[in-house]
Amino acid sequence: MTEQPPASPASPSDRFDDEDYPAYTMGRAAEMIGTNAAFLRAIGEARLITPLRSEGGHRRYSRYQLRIAARARELVDQGTAIETACRIVALEDQLEEALALNEQLRNRPSNPTA
Repeated sequence: MTEQPPASPASPSDRFDDEDYPAYTMGRAAEMIGTNAAFLRAIGEARLITPLRSEGGHRRYSRYQLRIAARARELVDQGTAIETACRIVALEDQLEEALALNEQLRNRPSNPTA
């Protein structure tokens, strides 16, 4: 058995396209979605998003998490309670993932067993 060389780490420029890379501080994230840090903490407590932590313990958000947070903010701005908004957004996200998976399975080439 031949041993594979270790995979080279991704270059820093690869992170620009990674929507899951926690690139944004709490202050910057709040500014980007037009809210405040308290709102981000509240949706974190409601378990809608779980920001990663920097080595210093500071919250860091990804672009994906910011899209989720922005949708929750829209609902809250329309008068929806924050807990309800978080549940709605979580269900919308699950539905989107299920539809994407369904589409992948539908477009997968079939394997005849004969």
